[in-house]
Formats: sequence, structure tokens, C-alpha cells
Amino acid sequence: MTRFFIFLFVVLTTTSVLAQKADHTLWNTVLQNHVSNKGQVDYKTIKSNPNQLLTYLNTLTNNAPDSDWTREETLAYWINAYNAFTVQLIINNYPLQSIKDLKNPWDKKFITIGNKTLSLNQIEHDILRTMHEPRIHFAIVCASVSCPKLSNSAYTARDLDIQLNRATRAFLNDPSKNNIEKNKLELSKLFKWFTTDFKQNGSLIDFLKQYSDIDISKKAKIVYKDYNWNLNE
Repeated sequence: MTRFFIFLFVVLTTTSVLAQKADHTLWNTVLQNHVSNKGQVDYKTIKSNPNQLLTYLNTLTNNAPDSDWTREETLAYWINAYNAFTVQLIINNYPLQSIKDLKNPWDKKFITIGNKTLSLNQIEHDILRTMHEPRIHFAIVCASVSCPKLSNSAYTARDLDIQLNRATRAFLNDPSKNNIEKNKLELSKLFKWFTTDFKQNGSLIDFLKQYSDIDISKKAKIVYKDYNWNLNE
């Protein structure tokens, strides 16, 4: 009998821990149904039927990461949260031409996670960037043409490294975002705004060489492209 109660306690404890970890399946469904392979988002249709998105956001609200989560689980949660709440911000104000039509969109505190109310900037700068994973900048999306494309698959702990590598390579080697030559780089301003994140283990060019299809010279000249803030639809 004692063994049975010990077994039951272990099962219930394990189930409780697992229940705390957010399920991103519903977000994956939203992405599959409303985001193209090129990252274009059908905000109009999501706005007309937002139930799946709102249910997923409620899941995030009620399942905040804690110390029992792995680094991968935590990163996947916050990347998905940033993107999903960005979509909510857009549909709440749709139609609009640009996220920058809104007043202080990244500082607006409209995201409820557990007992906290956060802004997109807080998720990006106070949480994600402090985890020292520079590839997050190609996974979180600011709803604009010059941003990395919104993946039409949710990020998961199991596949996170593969997904982040894929997102980084896709962004860097996309000629609409960056023009890469051996001795000249025309880069997205993302690399200027967050340059310290990309220099954690060397120079910016050292980082780029890991993901570029072209062998970049360490002496390559760098210029930064104008940023297109039009909506990614």
C-alpha cells in the first residue's frame, strides 16, 4: 500500500509539472492556416475569426515558465509568445499600414503572463536577450516587411536549435533582406541595432560566416539597408 501511494504521488507530481508547460499546437495551427511560406500573414482572416489565437494566448497566460523548465522550453515559449501577442496587437488595430502607426507599440503593456503584465520590449530585452541566444532575433517578428519572416510553424523545445539555425540562414541569405558579397555586405539594420548580441563570441563577421552561403572576408565593408516597416501581409 505504501508503495502504491509513493507511485501515485510521483505520477501526480510529474503530471502537474508537465501540465505547467505550454502546448504550442494551437499556435502551430494558426500559423499553418494563416501564414504563407514567405511569412506573409493573413491578418484580415485571423481578425474575422480569432478564437484559436485567443485560446492559445490564454494558454500562455496561464502557463508561465518556471525553474523546472529547460532552457529550450523557455526560449520556445517566449519566442512564440512574442510572435503571437504581436499578431494580437495587429488584429486589435487592423486595418493599418504599419505597426509604427500605433503609439509606442513595443512599450504598450498588454501581455498578461501569470500575474505580470508585460510589453513586447520587456519580452525581447528583459527576457529573451538575457538568455544570450542571438538567433532569437531571426525568430521574433515585428510584423514588418524588413523583419525576419514569421515562421508558419511554432517553435518547439525539441527542434529549437534546428529551427533557429534555419531562421538565421533564411534571413541572412534572403536578398530582399541582405546583400552578401565576399568583400561587401549590405545588411539589415537588425545587425546594427543588436550588434552586441552578435559579438558574444567574436566579431559580427565571425557570426555571419557561420550562416552565410558566401565565404565572407573578415575585411568586408559593411553598410546597412533602409528598413521597410510596412505590414508583412
